[in-house]
Amino acid sequence: MELLTRFESGLFVGRDERWGRVGLSLDALLAQPLDDIRRLVGDAEAVDRPQGTPLVPIESQEVWAAGVTYQRSLAARVEEAVSADPYERVYTAERPELFFKATARRVRASGEAVNIRSDSSWDVPEPELAVVCNSTLEVVGYTIGNDVSSRSIEGENTLYLPQAKVYDGCCALGPSIAPAWGYDPSGRQIALEVHRAGEVLFAGETSTAAMRRTIPELLTFLGRNQTFPVGCVLLTGTGIVPPADMALRDGDVVTIRIDGLGELVNAVRKSL
Repeated sequence: MELLTRFESGLFVGRDERWGRVGLSLDALLAQPLDDIRRLVGDAEAVDRPQGTPLVPIESQEVWAAGVTYQRSLAARVEEAVSADPYERVYTAERPELFFKATARRVRASGEAVNIRSDSSWDVPEPELAVVCNSTLEVVGYTIGNDVSSRSIEGENTLYLPQAKVYDGCCALGPSIAPAWGYDPSGRQIALEVHRAGEVLFAGETSTAAMRRTIPELLTFLGRNQTFPVGCVLLTGTGIVPPADMALRDGDVVTIRIDGLGELVNAVRKSL
């Protein structure tokens, strides 16, 4: 299987032990039609394995997210909210919940630390399948996402959602992008582990088969009345929700695995 990975020296495609350099930046690549992207990746010049640590797999792309796409996430949102009604209604509504999550500078790579807010008392990781799209919202590939969220702030009032979701270090993506022509996201296992002081504090699993909304459906609504000149990333919602007595703390380590996409590992830091 092919994997697209960003390094300091450029964008590369890995095929088993073989590597190729893609002749464009990720921004320039995602401005192209899907057929051209596939050709450019296929024509990547053979090179030795790139040196250094993989970077976050976005450049100028916005990150958006979908909420309440799994039955378990509906139950959790109802439990935390002062008024459960909006979450119950959106689960069965024609229009999905979509919200802005992060600009590129707020996103962290695997191996970097994500942040939890200084004014929040209950923060959780949200492991999600992330869809990478080009400028016309064709699906180019998939990666792993962590939609770090303040459940205490969101639970106070649904109008506080942007503050619960959007801040420096609020999102992680990576480590690589699996091109859509070689990866089927259906029925993929998603696993989450939270470690504290070397011990497993929480572990959970779900499958993309449990998603109520389809990816094409979410992208249809995302593309209404807005454009993405260099593409975008859409987080598709979470089906793993830690219990109410588990809150992230400074020094925790979050590991998310999705079948075929590897693992996304981030330490947790409390913002000052």
